[in-house]
Amino acid sequence: MSLRQVVGAATGVALLLLTAPAAHALIDPFESVTVDPTGTVAPDGTITLSGTYRCTDGTGAVFVSSSLRQGDSNVRHGIGGTSAVCDGAEHRWTNSDRPELGRFKAGAADVEATLMELRPTSSGLPLPRFHAARQQQVTLVPAWGQGIAAPAQP
Repeated sequence: MSLRQVVGAATGVALLLLTAPAAHALIDPFESVTVDPTGTVAPDGTITLSGTYRCTDGTGAVFVSSSLRQGDSNVRHGIGGTSAVCDGAEHRWTNSDRPELGRFKAGAADVEATLMELRPTSSGLPLPRFHAARQQQVTLVPAWGQGIAAPAQP
């Protein structure tokens, strides 16, 4: 199973568990994940989102996952996953993915970021532990550079 599939599956489980009242009690108030107010959309459709995170007490594999929704759609699209280090310090995260061309455009979008750990258990099956989650509106702006010139102004 690829890292992307693991993060995607874990994000789905995270969303289900975060809606349960008991799940909120598991999140440490000193742990956090933020989302930068601006993301980018490249000419080839690549979306890049970023922010910060802080966590402690990670004994398993920890990831920052993100998903994006735009317009009237109720469907979220996973935008990458980044390995995280739970050492109590604040770190930056950046996730990128290239959904089908034209799916997302410059403008307002809704992002959800989740800081989640796959914690080993005695049964051998890792279970999710949620360190932090954040949902907020962002603005997607065109990404120029990396050898791609901005379009000429008329």
